[in-house]
Amino acid sequence: MGDEELHQLIKGCIKQDRKCQKMLYKAFYGFSMGICLRYANNREEAAEVMNQGFFKVFTHIESFDTGRPFKAWLGKIMMNVSIDYYRANLKMAYTEDLEQAEHVSDGDIADKNLNYADLLAMVQKLPQAYRTVFNLFAIEGYSHEEIASMLNINAGTSKSNLHKARQKLKQMILKADSSAGSAGYSSGMDYNTSIVAIKAVNMNGGYLNKGI
Repeated sequence: MGDEELHQLIKGCIKQDRKCQKMLYKAFYGFSMGICLRYANNREEAAEVMNQGFFKVFTHIESFDTGRPFKAWLGKIMMNVSIDYYRANLKMAYTEDLEQAEHVSDGDIADKNLNYADLLAMVQKLPQAYRTVFNLFAIEGYSHEEIASMLNINAGTSKSNLHKARQKLKQMILKADSSAGSAGYSSGMDYNTSIVAIKAVNMNGGYLNKGI
């Protein structure tokens, strides 16, 4: 979609034109669903969260600055709605492990590639607290201090949950490797030293900013 067409749709949405709203929804459905899926337990839940996000988009679209990228604005809304959904409905139980977290490094992960579809399936299997911190740190690029503020926890808890998420992902990859002969994963990966990390790659419009 070109910038001119997008701006025309946005103008129509500001006027609450239902046709423009439908066209904008269809144009960014995949991008938005990709974000919500990272936080959701399944596709049905992701769709519910995404629709809440589009409701916010359409009710606040007049505040969008057309001089800035629309995807960035939309993506931030989808991320915030995902976080709000889980804070309100699932009451995440974060574990305190501050002594261990003090020794957890943000940069101790090997730099290897992993298929995004496989990663997404594994991330969805993580306990919700681990999954949320993992998404915010490894994919959205927030610091532990920022995550702590967003989720009303402390930075040590964020580090601990990220560390545990990485360990669980490593176990899932090892299990998949042993049962399927590494099918679907990059060859030559060193599973014994650390879990895989992904460089900043386009994922339905999103980017992995930090290693797993």
